Amino acid sequence: MKKIQKLILLLLVVISTSAFAQKKKVAVVTFYANKMISFTELGGGYDFIMKDVLNLRDDPNFNLSPLLEKYHSNFFNEYSKEFPFELASEKETLSNPNYLSFTPKYELSKYNAQNYLVYQNYKYVYEGMMGKYNEEGLAKALADKVDGVLFVYIDFGLVPGFGIGKTMTIKMRATTRIALYNKTGEKVFAFSEGENSKKTSVMVGGVPVISPEKLLPMCDSALEELMGDLQKRIAKIIKKTDAKL
Repeated sequence: MKKIQKLILLLLVVISTSAFAQKKKVAVVTFYANKMISFTELGGGYDFIMKDVLNLRDDPNFNLSPLLEKYHSNFFNEYSKEFPFELASEKETLSNPNYLSFTPKYELSKYNAQNYLVYQNYKYVYEGMMGKYNEEGLAKALADKVDGVLFVYIDFGLVPGFGIGKTMTIKMRATTRIALYNKTGEKVFAFSEGENSKKTSVMVGGVPVISPEKLLPMCDSALEELMGDLQKRIAKIIKKTDAKL
């Protein structure tokens, strides 16, 4: 009887060890925030605030770094626990010669690079429509180390709140896109999740106030709502991932 129990125990250990060894590994290859606040959801007729949006982008007081740091921390320390795969070490990925030498398609000009706040030593890498070169290129470049590559970024945009026309309030919406590709560059999943801020602002004469003092707290509020939503939903969203890697 004892021999049978030992054999069963040994079998369970082997199965457990095998399952652990087979856990897939994924590298995050880009992680950034878009500093250009979108206003398309407000409707037509707001093109005149583009200058203010550009000024906001370049204002040192509009500092999204603490928000990006907070999202990065949550992503790696909290959301990663729900992933059916392991995240590769950032140090390992970002120091990989194949990553360092990879030149993305749609590489940003010095001017357009100002639109994005890229986390630490990551590259800005476009993913999405017509992004096949980047998706396949990075996946194959890192295929000897990982089973897939993950693209992560966040955007912010103004959305209508309460009221009509010139008396309307506005909110900020934070949206993240998370996209995973396997080692051949085939899409495993790609989804966007967004949430509105609890903090609001008001129109002044029908014009949104575009200033760091008004919008930065709204961005922070929207990101907090988004992170809370992701914490609840991400496991369900990616539950079938492992079979596709």
